[in-house]
Amino acid sequence: MYKYNKLWVYLFIVPTLIVFLTFYFVPILTVFTTGFTEWNGFNAPKFVGFDNYKMIFTDDNSITVSLMNLLKWSLIATFIHVPFGALVAFIIFKQPFGWRFVRGVFMIPNVIAVSAWAIIYRFIFNDQMGLLNNFIRKIGFSDFHTNWFFDSQYAFSAISLTWVFYAVIVTLLVLSDLMAIPKELHEAAKIDGATEAQIHWRINFPLIRGSLGTSVILSVIARITMFEAIFLTTKGGPGNSTYNISVMLYDGIINYEFGYANAVATIMIILGIGVLAITTKVFKMNKSVYN
Repeated sequence: MYKYNKLWVYLFIVPTLIVFLTFYFVPILTVFTTGFTEWNGFNAPKFVGFDNYKMIFTDDNSITVSLMNLLKWSLIATFIHVPFGALVAFIIFKQPFGWRFVRGVFMIPNVIAVSAWAIIYRFIFNDQMGLLNNFIRKIGFSDFHTNWFFDSQYAFSAISLTWVFYAVIVTLLVLSDLMAIPKELHEAAKIDGATEAQIHWRINFPLIRGSLGTSVILSVIARITMFEAIFLTTKGGPGNSTYNISVMLYDGIINYEFGYANAVATIMIILGIGVLAITTKVFKMNKSVYN
């Protein structure tokens, strides 16, 4: 009987395993192996060893600029976007006056595609009729005409601002953990004389540690793969002020350098694994909060 039940377990696993191998493992393996080839998509791949990686790291400063921009965006995501999303979650959790309105407004970006937001932001940051420039002119700077996405001084900041509203993902994750905390813990802490700050520090933060770590992972990986917002606004410019590794991948594809592009994709995968490992370690996500 036990063997019969065990067979059914394996039968249920097989479809999932087939899907995983077909749509995840095989494509990743293909990306990794063709990263060592010269391939234009028409002819058979030609093995060239580490030439693509040498080209990435030595031909120009594209990878250096991309990684520096990624580092800055990752720091912004970790220390601004994630805390902002967590703060909104705490506000909604406390249910102050108007919290339903805040929740509703803050959830709107979650149902709008990144490409749509990029187009909206192009209008907001437009130098002639953009909402931001018009507001700045209204408050006294009548000669202010800056096209944010095409000015190297402001382009990086403008791209960074396009992701502020996507802190909603952080809010959802943190709020779900906050709502799962037993009320008895808060009540017992208040009876013992704990202040509001102590309750947050000693009870809430340890119990939402996992969701904060997950938020950091999702936010940083989103910066690694960020493409639509950049392509539809700056295309990596002006100069290379908003250039990133996803645009490097795109450049390889449109130039039919698929071996080079897959080498870039392999670097992206390695970066993602590194982010996952470091964040898991820092937030101690593999340990129980009750230890």
